[in-house]
Amino acid sequence: MGAGVTGGSLGAFGAYLPMLLILAAMYFMMILPQKKQEKKRKEMLDGLQKGDQVVTIGGILGEISSLDEEKVNLKVADNVEIQFMRTAVGRKIEK
Repeated sequence: MGAGVTGGSLGAFGAYLPMLLILAAMYFMMILPQKKQEKKRKEMLDGLQKGDQVVTIGGILGEISSLDEEKVNLKVADNVEIQFMRTAVGRKIEK
């Protein structure tokens, strides 16, 4: 009998190649787009200003009457303001 079977020219690396390709595909298909989306959301939250029309993640529409680093006051009707965490703003409505 001859020497042990080596697994081909790639050796041990060849056994891990499919797993590495799957991990690379997962990164480009799942993680990278999520990071881009998080960056875009952070830019939107940082750019909020008094007078902007927004929708909260709960579906409440209102106009920002005041805001600080953590909280946003929304005017939802005449003489009705609701206070939310800044992160509860889902999206900004473009006029």
